[in-house]
Amino acid sequence: MLIDTTQLALERALEGSSLRQQALASNLANVNTPGYRRRDVDFHSALAGAMRSSDAKTALAGVSIDAGVDRTSVVRADGSSVDVDAESAKLAANGLEYEQLTSAAHVRIEILRIAMGVA
Repeated sequence: MLIDTTQLALERALEGSSLRQQALASNLANVNTPGYRRRDVDFHSALAGAMRSSDAKTALAGVSIDAGVDRTSVVRADGSSVDVDAESAKLAANGLEYEQLTSAAHVRIEILRIAMGVA
């Protein structure tokens, strides 16, 4: 089977990282919106839990990855919980993680292509 647990985990991680990038960008776009609470996507925990399952492939296929309000962040006087510096750092780190995930997925696909004699 071409889609194994590792490939599925990579695909779901890419999805999670993409959703996180959108949430972080939205946080920065709303930095001056009074009452705005920052959102984040904790796809790492969701995927780690699925990988620990006795049937990781099925668990990965059914894992839910969504943005949620971060209730742990410090709220400013205007009710917003966005810190520009922290969001920018998280955005940059997530971008690098996404690049690494795409690189790993690309290498796996190339290995399959070579194995099939298509390269």
